[in-house]
Amino acid sequence: MDPVRTCVGCRQRSLRSTLLRVVAIDSHLVPDERATMPGRGAWVHDTRACMDAALRRRAFVRALRVSGPLDTQTIEQHLQRKG
Repeated sequence: MDPVRTCVGCRQRSLRSTLLRVVAIDSHLVPDERATMPGRGAWVHDTRACMDAALRRRAFVRALRVSGPLDTQTIEQHLQRKG
């Protein structure tokens, strides 16, 4: 059985396989599509609405326990590639 995680954007619980793990590397948000990168991760639905909600609420900063702003350029590129 697949573990359940909570989306930091919409706060709904979903299966881990339906969510995207995001990590912070040198204050850059990086999508961890294989969910194997080291360090603390935040889980979010791979949709524009959930990503925007998480960024607006500063949920990534809290979930990843980082201080200061995060660069979201890599996440934006991921969303654009996904379509």
